Amino acid sequence: MSYFTHIARAIAGLSLALALAPAQAQSAAAPVYGAELEEFAYPAPTQQYHFRSQRVDLQMTYMDVKPASPNGRTVVLMHGKNFCGATWAGTTKALSDAGYRVVVPDQIGFCKSTKPQHYQYTFQQLADNTRKLLASIGVKKAIIIGHSTGGMLATRYALMYPELTDQLVMINPIGLEDWKNLGVPSLGVDQWYERELKLSAERVREYERTTYYNGQWKPEYEVWVQMLAGMYRGKGKELVAWNSALIYDMIYTQPVVHEFPLIKTPTFLLMGLKDTTAIGKDAAPADVRPTLGNYKVLAETTRKAIPGSVLVTFPEMGHAPQMQDPVQFHKALLKGLVR
Repeated sequence: MSYFTHIARAIAGLSLALALAPAQAQSAAAPVYGAELEEFAYPAPTQQYHFRSQRVDLQMTYMDVKPASPNGRTVVLMHGKNFCGATWAGTTKALSDAGYRVVVPDQIGFCKSTKPQHYQYTFQQLADNTRKLLASIGVKKAIIIGHSTGGMLATRYALMYPELTDQLVMINPIGLEDWKNLGVPSLGVDQWYERELKLSAERVREYERTTYYNGQWKPEYEVWVQMLAGMYRGKGKELVAWNSALIYDMIYTQPVVHEFPLIKTPTFLLMGLKDTTAIGKDAAPADVRPTLGNYKVLAETTRKAIPGSVLVTFPEMGHAPQMQDPVQFHKALLKGLVR
């Protein structure tokens, strides 16, 4: 049995058990993870890249999956705000089976990587961190794939390092509109922090059901709810919430949409059109909320904004098409990658 198969079965078993358990049993048995997601299993062995940034010693946890039959290409997967390297399990396997070397980092402030007490989060800083990680393991050029917030980071990476980026691939990226200009009020870091302290599995589950999966729910989704909520049950809850607040501030205050016309890298967009994600939408005036996160419109607007980009849409999928229908999604992804 392969490592991927073993982990997949373990994840499926945990998901099914949580989904079938009564609510009170779920609460009693809910997993508790540390601030760096200790004890949560990843779909491949993890390594750590140790470095110093902004006068702080940090470590980035990452997976480096080498294929049995290499095709000579490397893919870097950039996760979203409520995601981790582990949530790329299906995509990592699909790419590895197709011959790609797959590097999957947890960015600083996320999941199994360091969550510093003080850090100025910028997309350029995270992009530079990633570039240094790749250089440390001998990766020069790569296909950069970003999902959700990872799409904003992938955009910044491609703009900063076009010579190192074979292709930019974005899966339901956020940041396709400038929320502040559209009427979402500015929230300070302290406000984001107070909101994050209220995170619960119930809130995460309902948000993901409606936004990620177009109102659908499958037992295998539950493990990702518990992955996120588990960090908020442990002793590191405040540190996790604080870093999350800083990251939300980065997302809100550093739009990339205005720079799409500057992208020189071949770009491939994959969009679930039932997505309605927009940061801070719930804080916006009632008349503004319905106008935000309309991916039926944003998908085509983004294609037109990025020179020469190619768009594939999934009309009945939400924010996470790679998880909602992996077979259909990975078929489209593999077909669209540069050769």
